[in-house]
Amino acid sequence: MGPVNNGRFRMKSLQVLAFLAATVGLGPSAVAQHNLLTDEERSDGWLLLFDGKTTGGWHSYGQDAVLGWDVEDGELVALGLAADDEGDIVTDELFSSFELSLEWKISPQGNSGILFAVVEDTALYEAIYHTGPEYQLIDGDGWPDPLEEWQKTGSNYAMHNATSRPTRPVGEWNHSRILVNGPHVEHWLNGKKIVEYELWTDEWHRLAHEGKWKDYPDYAMARIGRIGLQDHGVETRFRNVKIRHLRPAPSQETALFNGENLDGWKIHGTEKWYVEDGELICESGPDEGYGYLVTERDFKDFELELEFLQEAQGNSGVFFRSSIEGTKISGWQAEVAAPGNLNGDITGGIYESYGRGWLQKMPKDKEAILKIEGWNHMRVLVRGDRVDTWLNEVHMAGLNDSTVGEADGKIALQIHDGGGIKVRWRNLYIRAL
Repeated sequence: MGPVNNGRFRMKSLQVLAFLAATVGLGPSAVAQHNLLTDEERSDGWLLLFDGKTTGGWHSYGQDAVLGWDVEDGELVALGLAADDEGDIVTDELFSSFELSLEWKISPQGNSGILFAVVEDTALYEAIYHTGPEYQLIDGDGWPDPLEEWQKTGSNYAMHNATSRPTRPVGEWNHSRILVNGPHVEHWLNGKKIVEYELWTDEWHRLAHEGKWKDYPDYAMARIGRIGLQDHGVETRFRNVKIRHLRPAPSQETALFNGENLDGWKIHGTEKWYVEDGELICESGPDEGYGYLVTERDFKDFELELEFLQEAQGNSGVFFRSSIEGTKISGWQAEVAAPGNLNGDITGGIYESYGRGWLQKMPKDKEAILKIEGWNHMRVLVRGDRVDTWLNEVHMAGLNDSTVGEADGKIALQIHDGGGIKVRWRNLYIRAL
């Protein structure tokens, strides 16, 4: 559970003894049947996130080691010793689209959660729930205070209520499954789907920014992140924690750049566009003017992802829903600013060309997200009136704009005027929504 108004509760001594007694008697044979993968699961891409023996693959949020957790009888145990949010653990690995399966057993008056898309940057976010959506776990029957529906087990905490709760009694194992495929999310409990929602729709933004998360602008905005398990001050046990990566079906995802030539694109201007070692390169020419590489197709609602590496000074960008005549482009741009440029703190911001100018700049506290050397990953999500951008999986800008919503048009990469520009691009993919 994220920030709550009900306070924090710890088990009484008798409750501790009763809960531990329920787990006594698990010998080696009982442990051995858990935390394993079948041959079929391996062939389907499943991976163990917990091997039943160590806390390998996990660390406490913002720490190098695991604190306040132990492994007992093949179970990953939150000991309930943490103060505030110090005991939450996250995976070493990052996940984007995935299917997560695990079993959990909560203690009397227990409270915990399973989070995903957690951004681990303690300079920006103090706790995992500042960014990660949460599959809520709680002792709904034993909790000492009344609970809202969005606080109960299986709910998307403070966002979407579970339609049913086939929860087993405290002290018994429950099975949960979380499916995240792009913006589509499902919560399952003991074999039944209980929550289904789409991230980043107008309704989702309304729920997030008018409710519990109005003071957390980056809540659930990361497109990739860590899986998190919460220690809310009461012992909770997990086992059979497994995951598999998912990727949108090929029919849903299109490569905008084939790695060989500029098929599907049109050059505007005299600046240089060419392919080298499977990478798309833009470079200032002798005219040092504006240049654009523009898709032949129009795109309305989409999710675009790409990588860029800036080799020289200059200024570039990713245009969308745009039209172009010569080198005069009208539309909107997700900024790509060059290292050392005075605009180097605005990569990921949203700019309207030949119109209102800057609609939203990137916040100053995120200027270090841009990698001055090496590849950067950018995502642009455009749906209806809504535009969101991410840089290296951190949300940079987001806005609703009716003018953007009315438009349609091309995707374009830019060479700014002024000369001295060289940018490499790769892994350009788009998914129509």
